[in-house]
Amino acid sequence: MQSLSRYAPYTLGLLRIFTALTFISHGTQKLLGFPAPPSWGMPAAMSLPWIAGVLEIVGGTLVLVGFLTRPAAFVLSGLMAVAYWMAHGSKGFYPLLNGGEAAMLFSFIFLYIATAGPGAFAIESRKG
Repeated sequence: MQSLSRYAPYTLGLLRIFTALTFISHGTQKLLGFPAPPSWGMPAAMSLPWIAGVLEIVGGTLVLVGFLTRPAAFVLSGLMAVAYWMAHGSKGFYPLLNGGEAAMLFSFIFLYIATAGPGAFAIESRKG
């Protein structure tokens, strides 16, 4: 299994890319109604959901391309921790039952990326 460690930068890069793509879609839903508008309606400008949508698109894009990855991932980890406690934590202890699984996973994946770095395929990893 030790020989698999040589692939760690590539799997980290893939984790970063696919997490960011998924995350960006939450922002585009809130702000652009794509791929479908939110069930609760489009958020008002400058409201908390609107600000979250901006952070999801801008921060998600930074993480996606691997530019300013660590600070962007750290901010997004905090955003998802706050979202978990504001929207889900009050509905019960278990994430499966309170609907907070995605927020919890995003929070910890972004925390990992903030500490591990962007991995392969990142703008800031390019030499030149």
